[in-house]
Amino acid sequence: MMQTAKSLAEAVGAQLEGDGAVELRGVAAPERASPHDLIYVEKAKHAERARASAAICVMATENVPLPGKVVLRSPHPKVAFAKAAALILGKAPIASGIHPTAIVAPLARISQNAGIGPFAVIGEDTHVGQGTQIGAHSVIGAGCWIGDRCRIHPRVTLYAGVRIGHRVEIHSGAVIGADGFGYAEGEGRYWKFPQAGIVEIADDVEIGANTTVDRGSLDDTRIAAGVKLDNLVHIGHNCQIGEHTVMAAQVGLSGSCEFGKHVVVGGQAGFGEQCCLEDGAVIGGQSGVLGGKTIRSGQTVWGTPARPLAKFKEQFALQARLPELAARIKALEVKLGGK
Repeated sequence: MMQTAKSLAEAVGAQLEGDGAVELRGVAAPERASPHDLIYVEKAKHAERARASAAICVMATENVPLPGKVVLRSPHPKVAFAKAAALILGKAPIASGIHPTAIVAPLARISQNAGIGPFAVIGEDTHVGQGTQIGAHSVIGAGCWIGDRCRIHPRVTLYAGVRIGHRVEIHSGAVIGADGFGYAEGEGRYWKFPQAGIVEIADDVEIGANTTVDRGSLDDTRIAAGVKLDNLVHIGHNCQIGEHTVMAAQVGLSGSCEFGKHVVVGGQAGFGEQCCLEDGAVIGGQSGVLGGKTIRSGQTVWGTPARPLAKFKEQFALQARLPELAARIKALEVKLGGK
């Protein structure tokens, strides 16, 4: 959607320098931008890229001189650029109206302006909120509750009883509410432990493609507001994920993990059962957090088993020197008459 520099500045709280009537129709990196694309510069060292760009308008901080450009000044240009991009680009529709091939149960409650795509299946007693769009071949189980303005992309599966808040986006292939991996061993075999809970997802959550969130066992699995899960993330049964926590791709959580608010998890990190991460904890990529371990508020850890970053760096450096140290020990043994 076309915006002017002035309208964008007002919308994102930026200070306008230059011609506010400049029209902006897209966003791009400086090197590939056209005159009517918005670009951004976060640091002064990148100013030359912006000055050389064909783009007329730049989102930038105060300390970046950009003569000849229309500038939107913001103390946080990357955040302001993201907000501006959402206004310019909008989002492609997933579904409009109820497609004739969709199967909607008689007792499902579908808001008038909701969209249901081709071959989607909507179960009994399901609620679909205002402006929500459900993509082709998605399956929404009986008794699900989906709030307003959600975007459920094609081939998403919600098992029965899942509850989704407002403005939630779920990408293709995600499965929400499958049984958790819970068994009791006895009499020479494994007996399936009841998976009787549900999944509750709060407002403004985004769930990546092929991510799985298991339903609770005797409690519920809960994902709080603003959480962002990348592709191929697994959340085990009974996990509790705090507000505005983010996880990169291929992270795996065992059952009953508890994450606080604003936790950051790098890709391919793994968590044993009943881990506890307090508010603001940071977990490095490919780290392994042992079952029952607590990571304190604000702590950054790395490695397997996960340990404080300073300790990890020290031990990693020593590990790289092991061949050299082994050779020195062998030489000492020879010198002392050992074998």
